[in-house]
Amino acid sequence: MPRFYCTEPLATGLTLSLPAGAARHVQVLRLQPGDGITLFNGAPGQVGGEFDATVLQMGRSDVQVQIGAHHAVEREARLPVHLAVGMPANDRMDWLVEKATELGVASIQPLMTERSVLRLSGERADKKVNHWQSVAVASCEQCGGNRVPTVHPVMGLSAWLQAVKDHTSATRLLLSLRDGTVPLQQRLAGTAPQAITFLSGPEGGLSAQEELTAAQAGFASVTLGPRILRAETAALAALAALVI
Repeated sequence: MPRFYCTEPLATGLTLSLPAGAARHVQVLRLQPGDGITLFNGAPGQVGGEFDATVLQMGRSDVQVQIGAHHAVEREARLPVHLAVGMPANDRMDWLVEKATELGVASIQPLMTERSVLRLSGERADKKVNHWQSVAVASCEQCGGNRVPTVHPVMGLSAWLQAVKDHTSATRLLLSLRDGTVPLQQRLAGTAPQAITFLSGPEGGLSAQEELTAAQAGFASVTLGPRILRAETAALAALAALVI
């Protein structure tokens, strides 16, 4: 059955009108009263898993459904990984958000760094973040995830490092191109992290000063091997190695 993210609280037996985004998707698929769908919320404080639902009524802009059985199924990554990434240019950030969501990322923090090509602020930044959040929702609907990762507001790297320096208990890792950096799996050998915050740079990586500032904020440098990967590929390769 088609899966839709629903921002409304869900409970068996409840009748509700779908939020605008989900309602529009139901109408695009030309579903009719009596057709079945799957709904999930997954927000903190809400019931996890997913619910069967039946379309009751189709209006021009309103779709009413009745919530059916609850299924306590979860397909989330065993290890919460929060990805902080220097935004790649063009549409590569869209692709990164989509694929990171498929892999099970817990959250995504878009960053501006010294070498960032993409520069965002104000209303333009807000629109981009809203767009990326929509990409994450669509990816969750497709891949079977029941918890949509949060795409945080765009921040500068220095401000973000200062914010997380004393406010996270997650293991902190930094993807580095420097010679002599420890391989990712070697760095984690013998450890059992409860969560990981992974910092990856934009095209060209982070500058030497940025890496030093990250190290001072508790980030340990790691490498994925001798090949130089594109910014979006490197972030996803690290995520896959951590969650699969």
